[in-house]
Amino acid sequence: MALQPKNIVYFDLETQKSADEVGGWNNIRDMRMSVGVTYSTARGDYHIYGEDQVDALVNELMRADLVVGFNNMRFDYEVLHGYTVIDLRQVPTLDMLVELQKTMNHRLSLDSIATSTLGVEKTAEGLQAIRWYKEGRLSEIAEYCCYDVKITKLVHEFGGEKKQLFYKNRFGSTLTVNVNW
Repeated sequence: MALQPKNIVYFDLETQKSADEVGGWNNIRDMRMSVGVTYSTARGDYHIYGEDQVDALVNELMRADLVVGFNNMRFDYEVLHGYTVIDLRQVPTLDMLVELQKTMNHRLSLDSIATSTLGVEKTAEGLQAIRWYKEGRLSEIAEYCCYDVKITKLVHEFGGEKKQLFYKNRFGSTLTVNVNW
């Protein structure tokens, strides 16, 4: 009998409000989700969730063998904690930012890693997604969020295969950071 492949779920979400609008970074759960996106290796496709589908998103994350994201432990899960009593920090999770911070003394952005490692850039940033939300442009948010999930997946797969990622330091030099996932 063949082993079933693990269901790795890559995940990202965007919010309705900024930290400034909710009284600071201690109130992340008040930012509210505008759009969440997953990519499931078991399904082989993306799924886009609106705010009214948060329960389905939480259920997908809970069923995953592993959830992979970038800053999802501190940010994305905390946004979802505004909707559920389930502690998502108990879900098997690889937060690539957390793993990178274990070996480095500063935070790296997903964009800086993706640019140096893969030669691809993010298409927007979180504050742009909040502006789109206020303009009712949910399809743009979904497209941006899907692209972020794809970048997360590619960075994770590259790190898993090569055991290293690349980034630029503040002087513009490309450096290597070893990873163990």
